[in-house]
Amino acid sequence: MSSDMAQISEDIPAPDASRSEEGDIPSYYEAFPPLSEGESPRGGASASTPAAAQWGPTNKMMLRTSTTTQVFRVPLEERRFQEINEHGFGEAGEQAKICKDIMQKTGVAIEMSLAKDQSLTVVITGKIENVMKARRMVVNQLQTQANVTMKIPREHHRFILGKSGKKLQELELNTTTKITIPRPEENSDVIRIVGTKEGIDKARHELQLITDEQAKLAFERLPIAKIYHPFICGPNNALMKELQDKTGARIHVPPPSVMKDEIVVSGEKEGVHEAKATIMKIYEEKKRKCQTVSVEVRKSQHKYVIGPRAGALNEILQATGVSVEVPPLDSPSETITLRGEQDKLGPALTMVYSKANSVVIAEVVAPAWLHRFIIGRQGATIRKITQDLPKVHIEFTEGQDKIVIEGPPDEVEQAQKALGEITQDLQTRMAYAELDVNQKYHKHIIGKNGANITRIKNDTGVAIRIPSDSEGSRIIRIEGDPKGVEKAKAELMEMVEKMENERSKDIMIEQRFHRTIIGAKGDKIKEVRDKFNQVQITFPDPGKKSNIVTLRGPKNDVEKCYKYLQQMHQELVSVVTSGTTRRQ
Repeated sequence: MSSDMAQISEDIPAPDASRSEEGDIPSYYEAFPPLSEGESPRGGASASTPAAAQWGPTNKMMLRTSTTTQVFRVPLEERRFQEINEHGFGEAGEQAKICKDIMQKTGVAIEMSLAKDQSLTVVITGKIENVMKARRMVVNQLQTQANVTMKIPREHHRFILGKSGKKLQELELNTTTKITIPRPEENSDVIRIVGTKEGIDKARHELQLITDEQAKLAFERLPIAKIYHPFICGPNNALMKELQDKTGARIHVPPPSVMKDEIVVSGEKEGVHEAKATIMKIYEEKKRKCQTVSVEVRKSQHKYVIGPRAGALNEILQATGVSVEVPPLDSPSETITLRGEQDKLGPALTMVYSKANSVVIAEVVAPAWLHRFIIGRQGATIRKITQDLPKVHIEFTEGQDKIVIEGPPDEVEQAQKALGEITQDLQTRMAYAELDVNQKYHKHIIGKNGANITRIKNDTGVAIRIPSDSEGSRIIRIEGDPKGVEKAKAELMEMVEKMENERSKDIMIEQRFHRTIIGAKGDKIKEVRDKFNQVQITFPDPGKKSNIVTLRGPKNDVEKCYKYLQQMHQELVSVVTSGTTRRQ
């Protein structure tokens, strides 16, 4: 399956008690229309400057894990479901249900959209290991699984099953396929195999060996090193097919993923003998004439040397007669070995380098905090770049001040230019500021149901991120238009300064005097509150029978209010005491 990569930002939720606050991210072109002629970019703000050099790495305290986003394409011919349209992920259907299930199981975010060529673009965002897991699940469930049948005589089925079905279970496990053998009462000799192409190739190979061994035909296992199998098969298995047609024998070459130094030939005795002689002749000749040359090719470029369905390897073999051995994807080795006749190794090496360099990797320097603005809402901006560059692979990784682009040289150049222009423009139009604020004040800054932070964001037009308690970070980050960032920063600093200067103090006032101090309809306490308008005065619920009155506000104002109420209390006590003395 062909793949290209980009990233998509998640929708930013409205402020709530979770304390994770982010602004709603508009698309790049919606939020930042081009400047009119003669208009200059706005002035700077905290931590902002038009010079790209000033946009250094951001504070990493709020980043707890590395997050990545991948976008890959499922071509039209490989799509299992057809119901998705331009409405994307929200469209009802089995495909959407599968993606939602994968999201729940892996904790990633998945978006889908349809390209002009009807290929499906799948965008996965999350922790790196979860993204890789989700990608495998999506490929398995959204890409068509191959489904083939084999006719194997019914009398051979029991040899495939083995005792208690254990041999079949082992075969399914080793080939990662599902093999269905018909029940005896079905009177059928058709065996069905479902799985990936690679798994099916393995299963068919093993099943054919089992049935040929039981067929009472001539059966030969030829000890031929795996490195010489490509010369026996020929480009796209042409030589092997030609030999089978000529001799009538069956030739079983292990699939590339099966590491066996053998080739099995079965069939009528004369045909097997002729096929064996031809294969051994080719083998001995190649052992005698072949030489090798090894080259180091960056691991990320190996897939281009291999090509889709090993097409590039077959092309090189057909053009030069040289076999190219590429280490498995799970191997760290970057060494590619060419095996063939001396005079053919040079042209083959040229083709290998050409294939490897058919795709290049480039980088665009872009501060990590700008990535989601570059991507745009639901990936709108990045899709404008990639929709006409289907082979480009773009990756954003949280915490890294760069964008990695991979693909054909001409497409990479176009993508690099477009991303560079957007990044440069954003750097001149946007700023950020970071405030170090004690976590105990975060919930007060957010306000009830996010009221405070929503008001500030609406007034200034900026994005504000307040870390959740679980992140353990004190850093509040503001991003957006420089003037808006400066205004929001000033307002937040004022709130913090006010909270830092606040104190809470309790004063003991006998409950019997509470109603007197409050007055009829609260008239008297209103006078006190007007006198000390920065102080919040809280009386206990009458039912609690408590003497504690709480004062909260700026330190100096609280002290003055405390002394005032203390004086009122003492005067009330004196009045009651003197009245009691006179009655006595």
